[in-house]
Amino acid sequence: MSENSTELLDTVRKMHDLLALLAEDKIAQRDAKLRDQLLQIVGNSKPKQKSVFLMDGTRTQKEIRDEVSVNQGNFSVMVGKLSAAKLLICDTKSPKLAISIPTNFFENHAKTK
Repeated sequence: MSENSTELLDTVRKMHDLLALLAEDKIAQRDAKLRDQLLQIVGNSKPKQKSVFLMDGTRTQKEIRDEVSVNQGNFSVMVGKLSAAKLLICDTKSPKLAISIPTNFFENHAKTK
């Protein structure tokens, strides 16, 4: 890629991030029920919470488990529940979260309890 293309792509990514930040309240309202289900399924487990952020469709379940050191059985059950709740798109072998969540999603919920 040329230097101009790289610079343009970087600028577009920054614009995307800014728009996502501005739209977060509307996204949260739209996805409120799904986000509540996500919180119920994932719970307070830090490894499970970290694993959700890695569910972008590019990693297999094994790669995610290895990266966050989550129990295989617990993780598989969680992925199954997420899939049943329509919180995943694609297949469960390389899970991808169907909704967007901010990086502080679980921390914000813990503070509001």
